[in-house]
This record gives sequence, structure tokens and C-alpha cells, in this order.
Amino acid sequence: MSTAMNQRVFYGFGAVLVCAGITAFSGCMAKAQAPAPAERVTTPAAASVTANGNGKAKVYMTADISPAGLMAAYEALGLKAGGKVAVKISTGEPGNTHYLSPDLIGELVRRVNGTIVECNTAYGGRRASTAVHYQVAKDHGFTAIAPVLILDENGDIPLPVSGGKHLTEDYVGAHFSEYDFHIVLSHFKGHAMGGFGGALKNMSIGYGSARGKAWIHSAGKSFTNPWGGRQNDFLESMAEAARAVSDAANGKILYINVMNHLSVDCDCDGSPAAPSTADIGILASLDPVALDQACVDLVYAAPDGKDLIERIESRNGLLTIDHAAAIGLGSKVYELVKL
Repeated sequence: MSTAMNQRVFYGFGAVLVCAGITAFSGCMAKAQAPAPAERVTTPAAASVTANGNGKAKVYMTADISPAGLMAAYEALGLKAGGKVAVKISTGEPGNTHYLSPDLIGELVRRVNGTIVECNTAYGGRRASTAVHYQVAKDHGFTAIAPVLILDENGDIPLPVSGGKHLTEDYVGAHFSEYDFHIVLSHFKGHAMGGFGGALKNMSIGYGSARGKAWIHSAGKSFTNPWGGRQNDFLESMAEAARAVSDAANGKILYINVMNHLSVDCDCDGSPAAPSTADIGILASLDPVALDQACVDLVYAAPDGKDLIERIESRNGLLTIDHAAAIGLGSKVYELVKL
């Protein structure tokens, strides 16, 4: 490997939060309340388990968005998935073609002998019922590469939340506890309510059962109604639910974000906006906070990142990362290792 290719780059530039009202939109979350002014977190994050000698969490990156690139990112982490392995993805709402391609992820899923796992939605659509959700997974090609399991097909289980401001429990699909190891394989992109979706969203809303999703959206106030809560409370609740998943996995978990098809809308939107930011690469870490921070920093550094930056800032999306760091889920300080 050349010296240039092994260059370590640290992205540490900040971003100014611009809070704006959320207007009506189509897709997975249609009644968002305008975010309150940002409450920037300055509490130092807990020391990351992935930190190297200089105290920075390691985030590995390749510009090669291919099965080989994905395998390289996984192998760079040095943590081998073993036992019964869950690979958490988004199966994608019908009409959306931006979700992670089975052709891209198939080699990794087969290598770890993984099961693709998902949960039902709380907002309707064709993934709100288990039977139809399985059909969507088949239609989108996922059943052709691995077994697929809807984690909340038989209900949910509570996970304790440590250090939460809004939540004391997070509700995930009941099959969650059957797995020995979790790979959180996320498509990084914009999101209509969260501003962006990456590892933290996939851990929280993604692993949440249908009623668990409503619980997070309502900041612990309702199992049935995800609408009408305070925006900042929702963002912080995502961070708290993500910590519950990380704690439950007890170190047997890793995180990979694929930065392609960078629309301002998420894979849960059946009519997403066309991507306006060029593909960037694949990033991986044992620290989900560092991973999402690195992806956000790369968007801010992109010459065509304007639309995605506006989506993140208008939803106050960086608060999720700030709160996740503040409650000890990971570190915002990282070293980017180019593969």
C-alpha cells in the first residue's frame, strides 16, 4: 500500500447549526414539528473503546464502493463477527432504489454467515406488516443473498437505557436477543426528520419495533403515536436508544456506513429526491458516534454537499451526534484512516 493511500487524515472542522421549521413533505415522516433552537453539547464524550494512543477513535475509509471495498472496510476493523450474526440494514420502501444493493453487500453477509434483520415501520407503507415486509425484502433481492428475519414479527423486548434524558427503556424486535453479534450496515443519506441517517439512526429507529419507533419519536410518551413531539427530544431519544442497543451487544457489534446515492431523503421514502451529492465511499468503525461524525464532516467537505447540509441543519440533525457523545456512546474525536 502506498504512503499516500495509507495517509491518516483527521477531520475536525465544525458546522454551524441553522434551525429552520420543517415544512410538509411526503415520505416516511410527514408531520414533523419545527425543531427548537439547538442546544449544543459541550460535555466531553466518554473515552472510546476504539481510541488509539492519541485518544482518537479510528474510522476507516475507502473510496471503493464495491463488494471488495466493503470487505476491506470490515476487515480493517480487526473484529471478526462470529456466532449467530445479525446484519442490520434497511430493506427500503417500494419505489425507492437508493437502499444498499444486495449485489454490494452479498459477499460480506455470506462471509459472516449472517442473517439480514429489519423491523416493521410505524408510519404505514408496505413494510408496516410482517407478511408484506417479507415480500418487499424478496422483491428487493435480499432473500436471494441470505436469510431475512423481521425482528419484531413476534413483538418486542425492552432494553435498559443508561444515562437517558428522555428514555429509560428502548423497545427492539423480540428476536434481537437471539444474536451473538451485530453488524450495523447503514446507508448514509439525508432524512426527512433526523436530518441524516447513519449508524445512530439504524441502531435506534432501525432496531426499534413498530411501537418502539413511536416510543423514540415521541421521546417516551407513546407507543402508538409517533407524531407531534418536540424535535430536539426526538433527536436525543434516538441517541439514547442507540446506546441501549450498543450496551446490549456488549462489544460484539461493529458499524459500517456506505455513502452512496446521497439523497436528502431516506430509504423509507417511496419517492425520494434524486441524489445531489456525489458518492463518497465506505466508512467503518467500532465507534458509531465517530463514524457518523466522520460521514457528516465529509458531506461538509464535499463541493456538492449543499443540499444535504441544508437538510441536516434544518432538522438540527447534529444534536443526535452531540447527545450520543454526551451520554457516553462514543467520541466525536476521530482519526480517519484511508485504506
